[in-house]
Amino acid sequence: VQLQASGGGLVQAGDSLRLSCAVSGGTFSTFSMGWFRQAPGKEREFVAAIRRGGAAIRYLDSVKGRFAISRDNAENTVYLQMDSLKPEDSAAYYCAAGSRVIVSTLPSASAYDYWGQGTQVTVSS
Repeated sequence: VQLQASGGGLVQAGDSLRLSCAVSGGTFSTFSMGWFRQAPGKEREFVAAIRRGGAAIRYLDSVKGRFAISRDNAENTVYLQMDSLKPEDSAAYYCAAGSRVIVSTLPSASAYDYWGQGTQVTVSS
């Protein structure tokens, strides 16, 4: 299974970005998908996740109302729409896929089996 994340970039505070993560080599519809981020000198943190059926979605509190995760099973892709970006959102963003993720473990990095390479998001003030 391979995950290819894209869509990062350098933007100003208040701008928007949409990250994409294309999955190949597996049955996308059976995967729960998550987005995590890691800033320099900090631990990787959960950002958003969507369970394989799409019914359960979770967000980091600080991104609620600004970020939206979605999935397109026909395109084998998960998206992270990021609006009203802030400098503190700057980080490398990673997508992850897991076939055994349950609702309670959606925010847990250890619940995911496969990871993408990361895409850098930099928000200037």
